[in-house]
Amino acid sequence: MNDLSGKTVIITGGARGLGAETARQAVAAGARVVLADVRDEEGAATARALGDAARYQHLDVTSEEDWQRVVAYARDAFGSVDGLVNNAGISTGMFLETESVERFRKVVDINLTGVFIGMKTVIPAMKEAGGGSIVNISSAAGLMGLALTSSYGASKWGVRGLSKLAAVELGTDRIRVNSVHPGMTYTPMTAETGIQQGEGNYPNTPMGRVGEPGEIAGAVVFLLSDASSYVTGAELAVDGGWTTGPTVKYVMGQ
Repeated sequence: MNDLSGKTVIITGGARGLGAETARQAVAAGARVVLADVRDEEGAATARALGDAARYQHLDVTSEEDWQRVVAYARDAFGSVDGLVNNAGISTGMFLETESVERFRKVVDINLTGVFIGMKTVIPAMKEAGGGSIVNISSAAGLMGLALTSSYGASKWGVRGLSKLAAVELGTDRIRVNSVHPGMTYTPMTAETGIQQGEGNYPNTPMGRVGEPGEIAGAVVFLLSDASSYVTGAELAVDGGWTTGPTVKYVMGQ
């Protein structure tokens, strides 16, 4: 059972989409959560809807000062920091040849450097708590070469590698670090690009559809909980089989 009773979890990008759904499932499992985002109105509303077990804090993940404030707030509000979900991120849709250096740096700064700062900041609090679990949201693009994701893909490969490095360094401190690799998932961000829900709407995957935030969040909550107590340094693909290989229809030329 994914029991998070008594645990405090910081979730970045928590205002909506996967972050908000992870917060809902974490609270349902008994956790107290601090939602952190730059979308202040949405984030505050999401926290209010979750009741007394949730709080909201503004967080620019590229700011060390913001991270220090959020971690201190979580400790003051709930007494400890036991979990961190590095979910905040932005995407891109450019070929390597046409991607601007400015855009590349921005995506990497938010998606990768933000994860680094978050882990670095939360480690002392987790050591004080006797351990913890860090779940870094990478992507299917961090498991394969995916066209049109030069900056995004590079950042998510970096998150995958950084997670493994951290798992090796922090294991003796009882801090587990794992990465989750969602495939195409229906969120407000992907909906803006035309992604649709439902069977048959994403033939690139063996399952033939995009994922739902709740399906990804369930994997995250598992990794936060003691049900995964011997899991660290793992990369969990939650992608409908996308990274497993070509679909039958593709192989058959259909």
